[in-house]
Amino acid sequence: MALADDLARIAEAAAARAAPGEQVAAVLPTEPHAEGRLYLCAFETSGGERSWLALGDDAGAVVERQTVRDAISIAALCELAEEVAAGGDLDELHAQLVALRLTENPDGIDEAEEAVLELQRVIGSPPALATPARLDAIGLATRRLELALGGALQGSPFAEAMRGAADVVDALTSDVERTYRADLR
Repeated sequence: MALADDLARIAEAAAARAAPGEQVAAVLPTEPHAEGRLYLCAFETSGGERSWLALGDDAGAVVERQTVRDAISIAALCELAEEVAAGGDLDELHAQLVALRLTENPDGIDEAEEAVLELQRVIGSPPALATPARLDAIGLATRRLELALGGALQGSPFAEAMRGAADVVDALTSDVERTYRADLR
């Protein structure tokens, strides 16, 4: 079954669990381990209050705390990686590289253009399944682009941003656990 079909199925199952006045605000597909998919479902009231519930591939509520934490972590890390990869605006970067090739054509410009196109391919378009392999692929494609842009000696802005990801993951984990719609064990 395609990811879009799975998301529709899980969104429907989540909507059936929504309280009056609530709607499903997001369904984040994850696969933190090879055992199967988990979907982090965000519910929101008209007043902006949010609560969460993770559903398994069978649409049943997940109550194992570590399993939910693993899903939160990979979802947050993949989202952050997509946002910070090469500064976040790959279309603009690609346009700048094309303009540079047309006006100055410096050595290595073709490699840089190929690298930005590869990173765009890896990131793709939504929906995307958050997995450790996806996170690795984004990191590798970003580093290839950084190197093509001359970043061999400076270090990696992407790696620096990802080192700071613990705060993002912790904040999301706290929010999810605080507003979780089932008792975690």
